[in-house]
Amino acid sequence: MTKLYKTLSLLAVVALAVSCSKNNNANFTLKGHIKDLKKGVVYLQKDGDSSIVDLDSMVITGQPEFTLHTNLNEPLLLYLKLFKNDGEEHYIPFFADKGVTEITTTLKTFNYDSEIKGSKQQALLEEYLDVLSKYNDKNLDIIEEKFYAHEQKDSIKLDSLNKVADQIMKRKYAYTIQYAINNRDSEIAPYLALYEVQNANPIYIDSIYNNLTNEVKNSFYGKKLNEFISNRNSDN
Repeated sequence: MTKLYKTLSLLAVVALAVSCSKNNNANFTLKGHIKDLKKGVVYLQKDGDSSIVDLDSMVITGQPEFTLHTNLNEPLLLYLKLFKNDGEEHYIPFFADKGVTEITTTLKTFNYDSEIKGSKQQALLEEYLDVLSKYNDKNLDIIEEKFYAHEQKDSIKLDSLNKVADQIMKRKYAYTIQYAINNRDSEIAPYLALYEVQNANPIYIDSIYNNLTNEVKNSFYGKKLNEFISNRNSDN
């Protein structure tokens, strides 16, 4: 009975993956290559109202390449999820737009070793993250120094390091805000305001929104940013 249940469960997963792949209205294609992957399931996903939504999926049975499809009305952050039955979650977020996006990665370092070629929004996101990683590296160095200062009970050094950490955080926020304003004609601007600096001074969040082009204001993330600002103002 147990073997039969497992077999039926596997068939159900395969059937779901096959049915998901039949998307006749697709205007977006994700082409992927995961080096060393022999078996698993890949999913194309997006954020839903209260949970992650599967848009397409494909069972991997020996081949490292796969193709997933969906229909996009506008640029949106999507996820490539890999299920390989190891009890862990494996995701690659990326900004998608109509057309083709290519993702190349490896099984061993799926989340961290990916190369993504696709939308203009994705290129801008990678440019932003590349600079942000330098701030994050500096912050990790500060955390390490704080650990040793704490061990040595050096309160003066700790106080100095806390001030440096605070300066780094302010620079990260300033860079993000300026980057969003500089890219006012891209959906990346309201996205960063919502998910990277929403706790910043409301003046700066308002400035990002007010500088958006009308097209971006009417985008998915533009509308969400406007809703965020409206809710914030109503609570005050």
